[in-house]
Amino acid sequence: MKRVFQATEIFWKKFYALSPGQKELVRSAWLKFRVNPFDPSLGTHKIRTLSAKAGFPVYSVVLEKDLRALFYIEGEKVVTFEIGTHEVYR
Repeated sequence: MKRVFQATEIFWKKFYALSPGQKELVRSAWLKFRVNPFDPSLGTHKIRTLSAKAGFPVYSVVLEKDLRALFYIEGEKVVTFEIGTHEVYR
């Protein structure tokens, strides 16, 4: 399946606010994410509370101890909509 990847304006705003080291970590993870968002090395997992609120599955990618990126899948489109600490789960 060919996926289309999209990031929201909020994601980009928060990405550019990260430290240079965190940005590099995100770029490195992106290479794996584009091939397979569920690559085991990304620690991808479903966020049940956000999924229940949204009405569709919301997933988190573990980038480092307290840095996560959230995304959902809509057909062939993978939308990354948030990045930050565990606060993004609220």
